[in-house]
Amino acid sequence: MQTRTILFDLDGTLVDSLPGIEFSVDSALAECGRPARTRELRPLIGPPIRSILSQLVTDADDQNLSDLEQAFRLSYDCAGWAKTVVAEDAAETLTGLRNAGLRLFVVTNKPANATRQILERVGIWELFSDVLCRNSRAPAFPSKADMLRHVIEVHQLVPGECLYVGDTSEDYRAAREVGMPVAIVAYGYGEPNPSHPDCVNLDKLNELLTMVEAMEMS
Repeated sequence: MQTRTILFDLDGTLVDSLPGIEFSVDSALAECGRPARTRELRPLIGPPIRSILSQLVTDADDQNLSDLEQAFRLSYDCAGWAKTVVAEDAAETLTGLRNAGLRLFVVTNKPANATRQILERVGIWELFSDVLCRNSRAPAFPSKADMLRHVIEVHQLVPGECLYVGDTSEDYRAAREVGMPVAIVAYGYGEPNPSHPDCVNLDKLNELLTMVEAMEMS
């Protein structure tokens, strides 16, 4: 089937959030009296921040993690999010896809407030038909697969006519769980050159434009 809709992960796919996340994690650790971070964050990016913090502070109980998460969010919502950098060719690629008649969505673990601020700041918010975040509803979505199911149902999408573009194994598993083809970018936070079956590997995001052009000519 021809691809009519492309759904995107955010962190590591459309934007590089690492500078802001590093800044706010370090701020949270200092605020909560924890030792300075010694572990690289890049391999941990993808899951919600509480999961990341639990891997950094392995002796933290639930209350400790709640305190760290709150300190992180205060820092990130105030200053950390603004350190986000848009991925190379993202704006041009998204504009080209929209001009080609495709519907575009964002499905991300990042909280809704920071997601909107980032997408508006880098000038691509208006290119999407909808943006779905982990906390777009209460209670929050338990997984990215559930978020994809929600988008499929609400917007009456045909999974086989969609493509989910992400950067981690979580993105791959979520898309395949709902029967959606998936593409993984090589420059994100996941493993380099993942050996996933039935997966399109993208060195650069603008390769999506070539894919769409090829489908139109076939």
